[in-house]
Amino acid sequence: MVGSNKNNKRRLAIRYVFATLLLLVMVYPYLYMVLNSFADWAQVDRQLFPTKFTLQSYEWLFTGGEVGISRPWINSFFNSVIVSVASTFLMMLFGIMVAYALAKLNFKGRDSVNNFVLFHMFFPAIILLIPNFLIIQKLGLYDTYWALIIPKAVSLWAIFMYTNFFKAVPDAFIEAAKLDGASDFKILYKIMMPMSKSITAVVFLFLLMERWTELLWDMLAVRSDDMLTLNVLLSQMFGPYGSYPGPLYAASVLLTVPIIIMFVIFGNKFKEGMQFNLK
Repeated sequence: MVGSNKNNKRRLAIRYVFATLLLLVMVYPYLYMVLNSFADWAQVDRQLFPTKFTLQSYEWLFTGGEVGISRPWINSFFNSVIVSVASTFLMMLFGIMVAYALAKLNFKGRDSVNNFVLFHMFFPAIILLIPNFLIIQKLGLYDTYWALIIPKAVSLWAIFMYTNFFKAVPDAFIEAAKLDGASDFKILYKIMMPMSKSITAVVFLFLLMERWTELLWDMLAVRSDDMLTLNVLLSQMFGPYGSYPGPLYAASVLLTVPIIIMFVIFGNKFKEGMQFNLK
């Protein structure tokens, strides 16, 4: 019995060591990025753990440094916020409405719409880049906020997630509400939405993260410096800042900070939603 307890403790210790090493491997690239963003330029990319720290890299982002190339970081940051928040809001709004119709309303062609959603989820999105670009150009929306928001206003993944969740809600709730005279919009707002807080946190975080880090479409849809998003601006830094890796690390940190803040705020709801999906 004693030997069995020792073996169990040894196995548990091995698991903890392995898990710790795996965690370090996963976390170190981000830690390396953060440390080098604050590191003295003489130590950037020259040692695993810098020992001298400065704000020089962040100062270069806003002043352009000795090369005199100033970049509109504040403006690009707000562009990313506006585009990401607006797109995420629309994706969730349309996702909830379409999902409720697919899950709880009987109408002709519902199965066809549901099958289209499933099919389109496996369809390579990059194939639609050129058609979307030409449509935006024909509508006169090129190089505007609308060009960045409208093509990203619908997420079939969000529709799929909400549809599966709403299907699990008993129809008795819907029928009781309709007997009381509630409309479908009121049922959606008063019953379905409060019951879907956990899954909403999951969908919201994933959609926001996906839109915040979008690069290819943001590069195609706009051309002026005033309309650039933060990640597009970061991708352009390899020219003027190619020989200055410190500002590149600093810009990457700025790009990831909002996502981390959102995860800290909605972390508990995110865990609840993931637990629901696993059941």
